Amino acid sequence: MHARTIQTDPSRTEPSRQAPRSRPRWAGVAVAAAISALAFGATTGSAAAAPAPIEGSANFTFTTLDNEHDPTFNQLLGINDSGVIAGYFGSGEEGHPNKGYLLSQPYGQANYQNENFPHSEQTQVTGLNNSGVTVGFWVDAKGDQIGFDAVNGHGFQSVEHPGTRGKPKVNQLLGVNDNDVAVGFYTSKEVNYGYSYDITTRKFHQVSVAEDTNVTAAAINDEGDIAGFATNKDGVTEGFLVRPNGTVIHLDFPGASATTALGVNNGDEVVGNYTDSSGMHGFAWVPGFGFETVNDPNGVNATTINGLNDRGELVGFYEDSSKNTDGLLAVPQEG
Repeated sequence: MHARTIQTDPSRTEPSRQAPRSRPRWAGVAVAAAISALAFGATTGSAAAAPAPIEGSANFTFTTLDNEHDPTFNQLLGINDSGVIAGYFGSGEEGHPNKGYLLSQPYGQANYQNENFPHSEQTQVTGLNNSGVTVGFWVDAKGDQIGFDAVNGHGFQSVEHPGTRGKPKVNQLLGVNDNDVAVGFYTSKEVNYGYSYDITTRKFHQVSVAEDTNVTAAAINDEGDIAGFATNKDGVTEGFLVRPNGTVIHLDFPGASATTALGVNNGDEVVGNYTDSSGMHGFAWVPGFGFETVNDPNGVNATTINGLNDRGELVGFYEDSSKNTDGLLAVPQEG
């Protein structure tokens, strides 16, 4: 199994930060250090005071990327700094099982690489880092969902949090950083619990958000800042960004009935989706700049942005006019 020594500086009270390669319009703040994934939730903040959201879709060039093995359903879930994309095809319905893949540049059918957990019924590849580590989950014949990690498509290892309960079981890994620390969630008694998982040591740590329940940890950057979503005390789904020092930033898109944070990069730019009366829309959020709506023009009211890299390139999916689910790549325009 891939291994890496993780070093920390105990004398530092605040991590050093450097500028990432990010969207030219938003600088953002960045992180560059190792992580310490513990239980969180001591201090809370809010994104509510940020500037009003803008319509930012015109700032991107959108490309639809669908694997021809099932052009009716593709979801792109993560992208690393080399432009390698993690995703899967197949809706999971009869005749359309989930099948995982990686897609490399130049993007095209010849550059899809299948990645499926051995002997699985279904597989989703949900996240990847810059050194060939991928994470996701696979489904067995009983319908149990079990997390996994792999390196360059080999050495698959199942990951199941010991607290997982239910029939079928639900345990998913959703993201991984360059320190080989992954995040995900498990279900017990129909409640989701977020966690981080050190691939090297095989140890789990809880991810919690003060006053929220039903926590899903969806993405982690190299400093250990974790993005995800949970249910607040009013029963509303809200996004969050949790820092290793315990600070929680609640992400609630203004006017939305639900906000889901799904990806974060080393500039603390967070992406996801929000729901309002017109449908589901993608978003990006940056500290100090606030929210930006990002919709694929072919799915304006049915877009999800699921992942991003340090260049500000976004991936996700949308529902088109034929009710197919299509993978999307959004590249920031220069200038």
